[in-house]
Amino acid sequence: MTNPIPPSGASLRGAVDLTALVQRQQAAAQPAGAHAPASADRIVVETDDASFGQVLELSRTLPVVVAVWASWSEPSQQVLASLERLVRAREGRLVLAAADADRSPQLVQALQVQSVPTVVALVAGQPVPLFAGEQPDDVVSQLFDQLLELGAQHGAGGRIETGDEAEGEAPPTEQPLPPLHQEAYDAIERRDYDAAAAAYRTAIAQDPRDALAVAGLAQVSLLGRLAGKTLDSIRAAAAASPDDLGAQLDVADLDISGGHIDDAFDRLLTLFPELDADGRKAVRERIVELFEVVGTDDPRVAAARARLASLLY
Repeated sequence: MTNPIPPSGASLRGAVDLTALVQRQQAAAQPAGAHAPASADRIVVETDDASFGQVLELSRTLPVVVAVWASWSEPSQQVLASLERLVRAREGRLVLAAADADRSPQLVQALQVQSVPTVVALVAGQPVPLFAGEQPDDVVSQLFDQLLELGAQHGAGGRIETGDEAEGEAPPTEQPLPPLHQEAYDAIERRDYDAAAAAYRTAIAQDPRDALAVAGLAQVSLLGRLAGKTLDSIRAAAAASPDDLGAQLDVADLDISGGHIDDAFDRLLTLFPELDADGRKAVRERIVELFEVVGTDDPRVAAARARLASLLY
């Protein structure tokens, strides 16, 4: 079954794919396995846990289709062949990144892959679930058309050379980030969330109207809170201690990171009336911060903000 692409105008704000940074503890070494067919150009690439950051950055220029496959899965081979054909037909407006599930355990977990093959798009650094299993070419082609529209709406409507362009034609270039934003992004890449937060705070101090820095600070604060924690430990702690506010806040963070926006907001807003003044203050501050993570123009944020206002006043 296909998953719907967000409607026109949907918010895809985010410095990084947040789900990719909530990791389970891994066993010692990753098993060896076969690779996806290598490509001689830039349209079809391989990716794994170590190189996924490059794919993520590329998605800020144009949409990237991530196919999580396995060498032992025959449907995976068929889906990869179909995806490659349909991606190449877009002539550089899409890129296909193939990730071997056996070699990319952290990526499998971050994208919440339940079976192979699973196909997820990245647009402006944010994941867009597409489908699992096999889909007819016409269905996938329609999804890709919608994906291109979504990329254009969120500043990721670029194109890369396919190798057939005329000599001397220059590829599109991205505008450089403001220095403090670049400093923050670099810190996020090396998972130094304190340094990233410091860069964003400096940017805000220099320009309090820097909305991207405000959103970036909220996002990196979320990353910092989740760093070193596992999905199972967070949910187990919340189930064992339903009255522990910190544990419930952690689950809300986890839900936001996994794209379960309504669940996160509902958890906090349902909890809110039962808390004392300090607890209400903590929830209000956290949910306002999470509004920035999701994007203040998101309709789910508007609904949650209205519900919060009714509880406050």
